[in-house]
Amino acid sequence: MSKVVVAGITQVETIVKVDRIPIEFHLTTAGKDTIHMSAGGDAYNESLALTWLGNDVKFFSIVGKNIDEGLLNPPDRRITLDTKYMLRLLEETPQVVILYDKQRRQQLFEDIKNLRDVSYDMDLAEPEIKDCDLVVLANANFCRPFVKAAKDHNKKIAVNIRSFRREKEKFNTDFLSNANILYFSDDALEEDPYDFVKSIESTYGTDIIILGQGAEGLILFDREKDIIAHYNTVKTNEVVNTAGAGNALISCFLHFYMENGDSVAAIKNALLFASYKIGYMGTSNGFMTPEQVEQWRNLIWGIKGA
Repeated sequence: MSKVVVAGITQVETIVKVDRIPIEFHLTTAGKDTIHMSAGGDAYNESLALTWLGNDVKFFSIVGKNIDEGLLNPPDRRITLDTKYMLRLLEETPQVVILYDKQRRQQLFEDIKNLRDVSYDMDLAEPEIKDCDLVVLANANFCRPFVKAAKDHNKKIAVNIRSFRREKEKFNTDFLSNANILYFSDDALEEDPYDFVKSIESTYGTDIIILGQGAEGLILFDREKDIIAHYNTVKTNEVVNTAGAGNALISCFLHFYMENGDSVAAIKNALLFASYKIGYMGTSNGFMTPEQVEQWRNLIWGIKGA
């Protein structure tokens, strides 16, 4: 079990199943089990997954003043997320609407409210950072002081960069230049994926880079192992909704990497974890247990032990 500090966005998410993207205009479109609402957000989902896998997670986030505790911790969920460090500083909680279709395409409508204008009280965070094994961050504005605090206490830093674009790279320099582990999605990538990974590692000296490629799998770079390799997706479940797959993948990777230091074994476990998760609606549902990960790992790769 690792002690993990996670800081980032919590949002109310509404997921809508549509026939195809782009959508056609209809005055009313009726369907059964096509709309799902829950709490979500990269860091919220990662905190849940890391807690589910058995880690001691301290989650730092900023939400609206009237957020429903029942939304954050539904009564039917098997684990409870500690909301002690979730500050209610916003008038409203950030929201996102996610449209998805049968071809696994997604279209997001995001409203982060006034999240860019508020800051986190680092007096609350410092003691937990000092005592943790890993700091996991989103690239939100209020997370920038967490980078400095983690560096001051010589802690490893993992950052989930959301929708990376070259024109916004300068706004992410704090995160890119200090992270030991970087996760990207290729959703907005406009260059060759291998060239992109190589340019990031050569510019920032990152130890490990994971580039998620959706249905195509991912690319893993590990400086110590001197590898840059592509891994295909695996199938453990029928696809219901891919929203949150990247959060599940990086969470599982971090769990096993902190446990055994083997990036290749950890990424194989993470691919299993993410493939199972996309069989469930909602970004914070459908997590494998560590025992299920081991069973599927043995079945698909014939690998025994962590």
